[in-house]
Amino acid sequence: MAYYLDFEKPIGELEEKIEELRKISEGGDIDIASEIKRLEKKVKDLRAEIYSNLSPWQRTQIARHPERPYTLDYINLLAEDFIELHGDRRFGDDPSIIGGIGRINNQSYMIIGHQKGRGTRERISRNFGQPNPEGYRKAMRLMGLAERFRLPVVTMIDTPGAYPGIGAEERGQAEAIASNLMEMSRLKTPIVSIVIGEGGSGGALALSVADRLYMLENSIYSVISPEGCAAILWKKTSDLTAEDFSRAALSLKLTASDLKGYKIIDDIIPEPPGGAHKDPEGMSKRIAEHIIKALEVLQGKTPNRLIEERYKKLRRIGAFKE
Repeated sequence: MAYYLDFEKPIGELEEKIEELRKISEGGDIDIASEIKRLEKKVKDLRAEIYSNLSPWQRTQIARHPERPYTLDYINLLAEDFIELHGDRRFGDDPSIIGGIGRINNQSYMIIGHQKGRGTRERISRNFGQPNPEGYRKAMRLMGLAERFRLPVVTMIDTPGAYPGIGAEERGQAEAIASNLMEMSRLKTPIVSIVIGEGGSGGALALSVADRLYMLENSIYSVISPEGCAAILWKKTSDLTAEDFSRAALSLKLTASDLKGYKIIDDIIPEPPGGAHKDPEGMSKRIAEHIIKALEVLQGKTPNRLIEERYKKLRRIGAFKE
């Protein structure tokens, strides 16, 4: 059964009607093909209308959609011969970050990303995409391996944030994230990062220090979630409403168009009407096109020039004139 967000309910009602009409037409001699066709056009037009005028809070909901493709979905669609690599060689393996070597357009890449998981059991095992320190240390180990073998790095960002549990803090969560920021900033191989869903706080930043940073059209990238922001700003927790979250999301400027305007990201990858989950194969092709195009430019640069340009790119973020 399809899952519909609150603002998608009118689309859901129409699609249910279409399904009912199809069942009726299969069981009798009534020809209602023209009515089905009319309703399908109405659904298409309504979806285009709704998705052409989304609020930041609505885009946040789409970024978290349970049917939205995750890192492994994209890897299976766009990468050939992917071999997953495990462990940080210090503590253990963190399933909330996956990484390995795969080929895109006959070029080998080190592909690393957050993985939330499907279904209750897998989501729990992957900690809902919230990495522990060993996840970030595994990612950094794989990036070092990529540098050694001159492989470009692709990272896919999709996490509500790093896990804030006691065990994670005891094992050095902040240090692990800080080390990733430092090491990625001076990695001597091209890095392309794509925010495919949620880009939450330092948990997202730890995989997104890159030469090229892209966002899917309905993804978000922010220092805090709208819910967390609302709780801090309006000093309440139990009676927060969707209106509070909507106000916070608007203030945070967390959408792809906002961040492109502030020159924090390099480009926006368009999604099909209804979101990436409506056409995962088409979405993966668009992602692959951006990766290949970026690499065509980046591979022509020397390691020293890559690092220098990455440094300048990062230094420009947040710059202003009085």
